[in-house]
Amino acid sequence: MKKLLASTLATALLLPAAASADYTFALVPKAMNNPFFDLARDGCYKAQKELDDVTCEYIGPGEHTELEQIQIVQDLITKGVDGIAVAPSNAPAMAKALRAAVDAGIPVMTWDSDLLDRDKSLRTTYVGTNNYDIGVNLAKLAQARHPSGGSVCLQTGGAAAANHNERLKGIRDTLAGKDTGTPPGTALAGENGWTEISGCPLITNDDGNVAVQGMSDILAANPNLTAFISTGAFTQWFDNAYRQAAKPYKAKLDDGSLSILVADTLPMQIEQTKDGLGNGLVGQRPFEMGYKAMYVLKEIAQGKSVDDPIYTGLDVCDNDNIDNCLAN
Repeated sequence: MKKLLASTLATALLLPAAASADYTFALVPKAMNNPFFDLARDGCYKAQKELDDVTCEYIGPGEHTELEQIQIVQDLITKGVDGIAVAPSNAPAMAKALRAAVDAGIPVMTWDSDLLDRDKSLRTTYVGTNNYDIGVNLAKLAQARHPSGGSVCLQTGGAAAANHNERLKGIRDTLAGKDTGTPPGTALAGENGWTEISGCPLITNDDGNVAVQGMSDILAANPNLTAFISTGAFTQWFDNAYRQAAKPYKAKLDDGSLSILVADTLPMQIEQTKDGLGNGLVGQRPFEMGYKAMYVLKEIAQGKSVDDPIYTGLDVCDNDNIDNCLAN
């Protein structure tokens, strides 16, 4: 009888624990000093409020530092979190780190930036933007303003960041009207009238100061440049610095002889475009990325199947529709 009671008590104690499993899921951005990723953080915390059994651990490098991001992921694996959603700064290097998560049975997904094709089996899914399409739409904005082509400077994030390389390829393929090879594609040399100038693409490593200074230097050194296209919001993060850099060229931006086209639709970017200090934006939805990541990781942790990839959509803005181009 005592053994039966003990067994029944043990079973009763075990059942609630199994039914109310708690999860800690890590959302790892490329950098925590990036306003784009702040929105993903907010989405993650919103999901945490809605999911009683989920804790969002938002953690990443203070600045865009590839090695630090890898170390953080390794620490999360050692800690034994229940799932990791990472936006890889260096796709090949991150893949090596994630093999340990797979070996430990920790669910892995990517967001914002994916792994290379050869390593995608290490993660269950990707949540975010179709990065190639960002490049395509940036290029279409350039083509609409400059149908005969011209000279172009491309600016990008990290040289090994898969998402930015996919965007570069989208730009180059669309402007060239042909496949320019594996990401980031080959430089334009007159295809459809488009030629990339010497010194570009500019590598910023997601550093806003480097980005705006690079744009300033290129515009000053190339007075006949047709288009400056950036694959990330880092060019426009620092509002005052960007405005000072762009104002001397406002007449050209207005008359269509020069275009500045940038990825993302952060609040300061919308205002800059409204003020005529830029001509087009192709925006992602980072809040939705962070929000969905928590729900997706929970489904993976519970053994459910999920779609791959899970795209979160784009918003394409220009000077004409800037007041109402964002999705509700």
